Amino acid sequence: MLLYQPQSGYCYNSDSIFLYDFINHFQPKGKILDVGAGCGVVGLLVARDNKKVELEAVEKQAAFREYAKVNARVNNIEYMLHEGDFLELQSDEKYDYIISNPPFYPAGVQKSEDEMLFHARYNVNLPLEPFFKKVSQLLKPRSHFIFCYDATQFALVCEALAKVKMRVVDAQFVHPKSDRAASLVMVHARNGSKSMMKVWPPFISFEGNEPSQKVQELYKKANTQSIKCQI
Repeated sequence: MLLYQPQSGYCYNSDSIFLYDFINHFQPKGKILDVGAGCGVVGLLVARDNKKVELEAVEKQAAFREYAKVNARVNNIEYMLHEGDFLELQSDEKYDYIISNPPFYPAGVQKSEDEMLFHARYNVNLPLEPFFKKVSQLLKPRSHFIFCYDATQFALVCEALAKVKMRVVDAQFVHPKSDRAASLVMVHARNGSKSMMKVWPPFISFEGNEPSQKVQELYKKANTQSIKCQI
């Protein structure tokens, strides 16, 4: 997949590729909304691999919207892109899946002065409780919310989901190396679920100084080619 990205500022990273793979395990179909789409990478990869997906996305940064539109067009993927803040999205639609690689750097972390980086990285721009409340309003009954988040905030994630009557049913922690603490968690939540949580085997990113075998296979499967340019 060919993906155009900004020459400077925020670009997608391994988190997006790991999330795409996690989403694919659930063989999504139906109406999907990609929240905070950026250049479109997660939603477009999912739609490429799952032909029964009807993809929509929402992105508030005008620059990213232009890249996402181009990326959808050059990869021949049908795409409805909503412009604006997800929390202010006005839609009568209900979705089978909502997916997101949201900003999750917490308060207290030194913030970037770059506006694009600031909106893409820091959770002050999409706080957990209003984020999850909006998700719960837009999901069909017993539908799916799949996203990634900072692993150290997992307890806060579970607490905020419970407030909107959603439950984590699958979780996978991503570790930079086998002897390091988790840095990321992949989350599959459902509204109205009474299922116990399934904790997947840990995902290890690196073996020594090289990407793990799983990561190498995943990047091969994603098959992305990134081009940094000005649109």
